[in-house]
Amino acid sequence: MWTSMQYRRVVRGSAWYDLIVSAALATPWSFAALHGVLMSMTQLFDLPGELPPFAPAHLLMVNLLGSIVCVWAVLRIRDPQPLYGRYDAVGRFLFATWMLYALLHGANAVLWVFLFFEVVWGLVQVLPVRASSRASLAPTGH
Repeated sequence: MWTSMQYRRVVRGSAWYDLIVSAALATPWSFAALHGVLMSMTQLFDLPGELPPFAPAHLLMVNLLGSIVCVWAVLRIRDPQPLYGRYDAVGRFLFATWMLYALLHGANAVLWVFLFFEVVWGLVQVLPVRASSRASLAPTGH
């Protein structure tokens, strides 16, 4: 069970994680570098699953995802409202679902690392907040 202040720190921490992990997805150039690193890791550790080259349409989807995740992260860093943490938990469980789906359909095993963190951040953000701070979970009306 979290206090209100602890929960705000969790929301901000998950946002920093997102910003750090997703920043490389936000541009074609940074993603190209990341893709190269992931390919090297795949070869070095002989990881199963595909990590194919990305066509322009695939790259667009990656860049859109990276951009919106970075914006969402900055919002939560600047204003770590508990309500945002609850929404973020739902988003993480959705991301985890689609990551698991991809893994079960041949995606590269490096995705397991990201799946693990999505589930962990989702779980810590659905834990209850003490009753005295529940009022801070309600919408603020602005």
